[in-house]
Amino acid sequence: MSRIAKTLRKPPYYAVIFSSQRTEGDQGYQNMAEKMVELATQQKGFLGIESTNDDELGITISYWDSLEAIQSWKEHSAHQIAQRKGKSEWYKQFALTVCKVERDNFFEM
Repeated sequence: MSRIAKTLRKPPYYAVIFSSQRTEGDQGYQNMAEKMVELATQQKGFLGIESTNDDELGITISYWDSLEAIQSWKEHSAHQIAQRKGKSEWYKQFALTVCKVERDNFFEM
């Protein structure tokens, strides 16, 4: 199974890049992260997700068909709980970037 998201949609679409540096310990983070991915995949306009991390940096990229879908996900009540816990418990710092994808290409051997 590929860890690279195949959006199955022709551009344009949107990518939300979330880069983060975590605090020490889990404090319920992994469980919440899994729930958020499961919930995001059920949202209207969701196209795919990619995520990776090491001891210093986490990067998650989610793909959406519209800015409205991104806004709706941002405002989802369960996601808002996760956002608050992220700010108060899980992240030392984070950055969020929303990009319009104009072109994509996928290669698979």
